[in-house]
Amino acid sequence: MTLRDEAAALLAAWTGPTPQEESLRQEFLRHLAEHENGMWRECVPGHLTATTAVLSHDGAKVLLTHHPKAKLWLPMGGHCEPGDQTLPDVALREAIEESGIPGLTLLPGPLALDRHEVWCHPPQCWHLDVEFGAVAPPGAEFVISDESLALDWFPVDDIPEPSDMATRRLARRARAMLAHDLHN
Repeated sequence: MTLRDEAAALLAAWTGPTPQEESLRQEFLRHLAEHENGMWRECVPGHLTATTAVLSHDGAKVLLTHHPKAKLWLPMGGHCEPGDQTLPDVALREAIEESGIPGLTLLPGPLALDRHEVWCHPPQCWHLDVEFGAVAPPGAEFVISDESLALDWFPVDDIPEPSDMATRRLARRARAMLAHDLHN
């Protein structure tokens, strides 16, 4: 199964938790059906990406990167690369690369979808973002990569500005998923 086929199957099996995300899910599936290269950065109208909210082991805090291009505090994430087998693989790889934290545990997902304009192919290109959550081991220490101006832990309910609503939503959903997993 190709990464594109896997992504289509993952999205087909998922239901958006809001009407807007259900509409995005349908849009993402159409994109994959219409674009053979819809997973890759080269796809100019847009391409699927994966984002991960990295939580502290207790779910109280989220690790955010101060993104050099967006100039916002955002979760870890990025493009699919050759060798990636699944979108969860992309999410976990990007989270580990950008946080420097080994031993992250990916939560069941996706947790959210987001579509946002990016700078990959000016004048306009879209990230069709499939969002996940991960949990850091106790005592985890991050390492700032060259993909970040800064990294820091923030309370899930007190994410600093500048950020966006998608970041806040993803952090809350990841915390809720972790709490659910801990109680079951």
